[in-house]
Amino acid sequence: MFDIFSGLDTWVVVSLVLALAFVLTFEFINGFHDTANAVATVIYTKAMPAHLAVIFSGIFNFLGVILGGVGVAYAIVHLLPVELLINVNTAYGLVMVFSLLAAAIAWNLGTWYFGIPASSSHTLIGSILGVGLANALITDISLAEGVNWQKAIDIALSLLLSPLAGFTVAALILLGLKWLRRESKMHHNPEQRMQIDGKKHPPFWNRLVLVLSAMGVSFVHGSNDGQKGIGLIMLVLIGIAPAKFVLDLNSTTYQIERTRDAALHLSQFYERNSDTLSDYLALGKNGTTELPKKFRCDVKLTEPTIAALNQTLAGVTDYSQLDQEKRTQVRRYLLCLDDTAKKVGKLKELPKREVADLEKLRKDLTATTEYAPTWVIFAVALALGIGTMVGWKRVVLTVGEKIGRTGMTYAQGMSAQITASIAIGMANIYSLPVSTTHVLSSGVAGSMVANRSGLQLGTVRNILTAWVFTLPVTIALSAALFWLGVKLFV
Repeated sequence: MFDIFSGLDTWVVVSLVLALAFVLTFEFINGFHDTANAVATVIYTKAMPAHLAVIFSGIFNFLGVILGGVGVAYAIVHLLPVELLINVNTAYGLVMVFSLLAAAIAWNLGTWYFGIPASSSHTLIGSILGVGLANALITDISLAEGVNWQKAIDIALSLLLSPLAGFTVAALILLGLKWLRRESKMHHNPEQRMQIDGKKHPPFWNRLVLVLSAMGVSFVHGSNDGQKGIGLIMLVLIGIAPAKFVLDLNSTTYQIERTRDAALHLSQFYERNSDTLSDYLALGKNGTTELPKKFRCDVKLTEPTIAALNQTLAGVTDYSQLDQEKRTQVRRYLLCLDDTAKKVGKLKELPKREVADLEKLRKDLTATTEYAPTWVIFAVALALGIGTMVGWKRVVLTVGEKIGRTGMTYAQGMSAQITASIAIGMANIYSLPVSTTHVLSSGVAGSMVANRSGLQLGTVRNILTAWVFTLPVTIALSAALFWLGVKLFV
């Protein structure tokens, strides 16, 4: 890990340490901000003592990050346009990271202080969008190109639909439980349980399901939200210390050959579909394999880019054989070829079978650029896990007592948690960031409506207000900070 500082100027080392500290601080705050939602039901229903619940939740968050992969991490990173990702320099990278993190941390702390279950995912995505839009204005490119809008739309749909699914599925599960066993003690809340049976804990099987589902929510939360921190750290490392991180220097010879073969097969794929793609990619029309001196991503330059990549990687068995500039060039070529392939895959004229082949090629093409060092994963896992163990009380009270008009029953807690763990787990499979906060809160609300308990409109209004304003506020704040930082320091 510490070799990342070798060869760097003192001011760059200090900036790098501060940037990494900011990211880990964001993950720490995310831990106590979001994980309160994961343990809220299990604490409120007294299925587990609070201190044990947060400790176990921290452990499962940690494991979720370690085992979760990097698919969601790079879904977040690629919200930024490919041009910004390939041309970022040290000063620009620092301003970008500090701006979006400062905006995200400020909003997270504010909503946590007032006990409002706001979404760290919304917060981070809004901050990234703000940086992308501000960069577009500063560099005089169109707003349409300032953000990867297709990726933004995909993520927005997942963030919008997941709470609706949480509300509906939790309501259906509760109705199913009431249909199966209407008179069961699982439909009591802790206060009723104490009055009727003189016991403070749920019945055994209900308690077991509550505990297991809470740990499941913690695990998938760690997997989904932890990856966002991993993506941010990779942005920091690539922007500030590109020589060591633009490519995975631990890539094996086989992985490099696989990348090279993917470029070759990509060229063959385009030739095979030349009738459809010839005009779109200007196949055979460049008259040269040379790229312009100032490299840019352009679908019309696909053939020269593939040729340049193959030429640079010819005979390479270890990325350490390449100097910093050539590593940076290889990353640029790979990101641009992947971006073009993604656009090609959305063309309606392309047969579905060919689209499936193209997706496989894209995975091989980015195998050595979409990665994270082990120490990065462990650092984020520790920050998120430790953060889980503090600051949970404010949100637990909101979820347990202030969403519905009556206290949450054991069945409602199980319904909400089972729904959240499944929904977030599915999002992880498809590499989509979702909000643990909103999925679980909407699940609780759905179970309250299904139980005819009614909702406390004041709390629901606060949650919806935070949901509505998170994106515009964080977009505006990060954009303003980025613009100011560029004017002062770049």
